[in-house]
Amino acid sequence: MLQVGLATLSDGHARVARQVLSDPEGCAFMTITELATAVGVNESTVVRFASKLGLDGYPALTALCRERLREQAQLVGRFERLQQLADQDGRRPPESTRRGERLSAPLESLAASEQRNIVRTFARVDRKDWRRAVQTAARSRSVYVIGLRKCYAVAYLLSYLLGLIRDDVRHVASESGTLADALRQVGPKDTFIAVSIHRYTRDTLRALRFAHGRGAFTIALTDNAASPLAEHADVSFYIDTSSSSVLRSVSAFVSLVQAFAAAVAVERGTKARSALLLEEDVLREFEVYEIDGSETPRNQE
Repeated sequence: MLQVGLATLSDGHARVARQVLSDPEGCAFMTITELATAVGVNESTVVRFASKLGLDGYPALTALCRERLREQAQLVGRFERLQQLADQDGRRPPESTRRGERLSAPLESLAASEQRNIVRTFARVDRKDWRRAVQTAARSRSVYVIGLRKCYAVAYLLSYLLGLIRDDVRHVASESGTLADALRQVGPKDTFIAVSIHRYTRDTLRALRFAHGRGAFTIALTDNAASPLAEHADVSFYIDTSSSSVLRSVSAFVSLVQAFAAAVAVERGTKARSALLLEEDVLREFEVYEIDGSETPRNQE
């Protein structure tokens, strides 16, 4: 709701809205003074913003943020309990020494962080939006996918997976000034998927805006509801990219695009099966994989 109304808000209210959308966890525990200082507005602006949403003052706004956090915490908590059960069952190999435990701690911490990202990302997926996006990607004339810089690998993976199960999947790159040429035929019968996180690449945003203006069904894979991509997307999915390292995580991105491609394959049914069989024939003809005579390839890789 906030993202849809951003364009109609005053500058001060828009600043507050973006802060709430991009960092609901921080806003849940900020005082009104801290939030106002963080976005550069007066406290009265924050109060009016809450009232504009139909809330009973600033405490109701923080309560809303905390409620969202509780929903996510329940999902993450369930996941962590499953992990504890797995440890108790002996599925996790024991560390042999205290030194080994110290050395493995950063790795385990990173693994736990990646797992939480995946859980939180899937928890945010609106089931109606998911179904709508899957059906449209399965039935549209063409599917365009763009993602640049760090998101290039995610976009390439998605376009590759979709290309295995349907025709006319186009991975859009911004090379040698050919972006406009790649988008020339985008229209109302197409699906356009854009992948970008902060700091959002200009060409990705421009391409998504253009496709939306041409009537294509647009999907944004981005990091939060304050992302500029969400404004031009019919459906947005928000990916948690938190990391305890110097680089933002893309693990949840990879999990989501694999789930999306699998759902599109199921939606296409026998058409997807036919496409995969044809792909297998071509791979065999070109002897793409080194396989001994007793083995049969089971999956496309």
